[in-house]
Amino acid sequence: MMRSGNPALKESTFLDLASGSVVSRDGAAMTLGGTVNKTGLLLLLSLITGAFAWNQIEFSASGVSNGTAYIWGGALVGFVLAMVTVFKKEWAPVTAPLYALAEGFFLGAISAVYNHLYQGIVMQAVMLTFGTLFALLFAYRSGLIKATENFKLGVVAATGGIFVIYLATMVLRLFNINIPYIHDSGVIGIGFSLFVVVIAALNLVLDFDFIETGVEQGAPKYMEWYGAFGLMVTLVWLYLEFLRLLSKLQSRN
Repeated sequence: MMRSGNPALKESTFLDLASGSVVSRDGAAMTLGGTVNKTGLLLLLSLITGAFAWNQIEFSASGVSNGTAYIWGGALVGFVLAMVTVFKKEWAPVTAPLYALAEGFFLGAISAVYNHLYQGIVMQAVMLTFGTLFALLFAYRSGLIKATENFKLGVVAATGGIFVIYLATMVLRLFNINIPYIHDSGVIGIGFSLFVVVIAALNLVLDFDFIETGVEQGAPKYMEWYGAFGLMVTLVWLYLEFLRLLSKLQSRN
């Protein structure tokens, strides 16, 4: 049974692969190299729009004078495109690049804000994100970390718990209620962010395993885009969590 904490790479994605019913008509199948190349392309697209959004952000004495449209617009459009991709994975060759472009606007704008508040934090978060990616990829490929069923169940459960906490936080904030401690820069808040970073990182292992399983079972070619999209969803989450963690640490200085 395949399982992933990433909603984009959920258990049912490759459910019918064994029957051969999802193999593309031209016989082309998903490859690991193709997925890697498409992941790199999605990252490049997000970098292009991210750099544009970063340069558009202006700051005044009262804070950010513009940039709200990039942050909220990119986040909302990215969310809609992500949902479309999840439910219509055969559209991934089109929706995944569009998602990367939209997410780039969001990441570029919010990164500019973080970097304004905490100089140098963005480069640190980027280095930590890709350092974690390559370290876990090496650990997975070398067999140091294995995506066993118990491992998958634990990561999925923890990911679900984090989602519930974040959802509760957003709902409560509508009523001006804040969950104490975990979003502060105290010991509990930093500990919570460390936990979330670890769970986000472990989702990469599930993504590697899930993509590898799709390749082994002969998924159709468009699933390369879908696999790349799912991996990028996790990388975006991991990067944002590193930003949150580093901001908490720097605010204590």
